[in-house]
Amino acid sequence: MIDQAERYIRTPVGTLHLLANVKGILAVNFVKEMPKIGHGYHTHNEANAWLDKLEQQLNEYFAGDLEIFDVPLVVQGTEFQRQVWAALREIPFGETWSYRQLAERVDRPRGYQAVGQANGKNPHAIIVPCHRVVQADGSIGGYAGGVERKKWLLTHESS
Repeated sequence: MIDQAERYIRTPVGTLHLLANVKGILAVNFVKEMPKIGHGYHTHNEANAWLDKLEQQLNEYFAGDLEIFDVPLVVQGTEFQRQVWAALREIPFGETWSYRQLAERVDRPRGYQAVGQANGKNPHAIIVPCHRVVQADGSIGGYAGGVERKKWLLTHESS
């Protein structure tokens, strides 16, 4: 039995690739375009229930009706990465933290560069809000999904 499912959805910030297994969401990633096969549904099994819930929550988020995602995440990474990703979920909707603040939150006050690297490897874009991390001077900084997407997400959340 195949225990994974994937889906591609269009959003205001571009196409997202969603991947889940029967335990929860494995990944949410930005992709350049929707695949040309099917309607974005590649497998049909019980993992699709998580994708259905996530797609609904993403639609609510983009409509301005959802601030906190409650789908279960399957988190795979080093202990440090998991610690950083957990801390990212503590950043309140509509707010930002600096890389330094995030480093302090995970008890690595001088480790903001390592925190930035872990942040950039976040497998759950938008759900784990790595876009809410900015430079110490308040400038946007980088974003694995692209700076324009980061600006859009921050503007969306602050309105």
